[in-house]
Amino acid sequence: LLDSGDHSVGEVEKRIRVLHMAARQVDSNMFGAIAHALLRRQQLQVRHLNRRSGEVTERTVSPQRLAHYRDNWYLDAWCHLRDGLRSFAVDAIEEARLLEGERGKSVSEAELEKVLGTGYGIFAGDKIREAVLRFSPEAARWVAREKWHSRQSGRLEEDGSYILTIPYAAETELVMDIMRHGAQVEVIAPDSLRDTVRERLAAAAAQYPD
Repeated sequence: LLDSGDHSVGEVEKRIRVLHMAARQVDSNMFGAIAHALLRRQQLQVRHLNRRSGEVTERTVSPQRLAHYRDNWYLDAWCHLRDGLRSFAVDAIEEARLLEGERGKSVSEAELEKVLGTGYGIFAGDKIREAVLRFSPEAARWVAREKWHSRQSGRLEEDGSYILTIPYAAETELVMDIMRHGAQVEVIAPDSLRDTVRERLAAAAAQYPD
């Protein structure tokens, strides 16, 4: 916008708002150490918190790329402890130290996309399944125009409902996005995802007894 016309910076800032939602704070020194290792292609010693289990692990990683996703930063890296590609929330990395002289392992872009880019959301893997979701006619007015995944497919039914098919590896983030639509969406397949959503909804309903 600044390049396309006679608009002052102040006017652009005044008239256009960018709202950040649910962004988690990242230590600038930590981020700097990670970015330094990434660009120098060197290994990094990190102390990482697994929020799901509460476990903290020390591990050596070879940074591959940084991703800014839904207002938060994630590090895609080769984990030498697990001998595979992993994605780490940068704000969950409690300590990061550059290993001088230790050249990082390089992973091809094709392999990164195969493991971390094919499934839904930031939690990915190489075992891809397909989720089939049916949205109510009311929800379809929005969802039919939304892009959940680059490889999604969708179709409108005669009754106005919308069938969305998307690939996923880990169901964590997908379940959260399904649940925000409440009664406006039904998981058709697979049964494992359907069961997870049913259990989560039942647990949520139990918080509001009669």
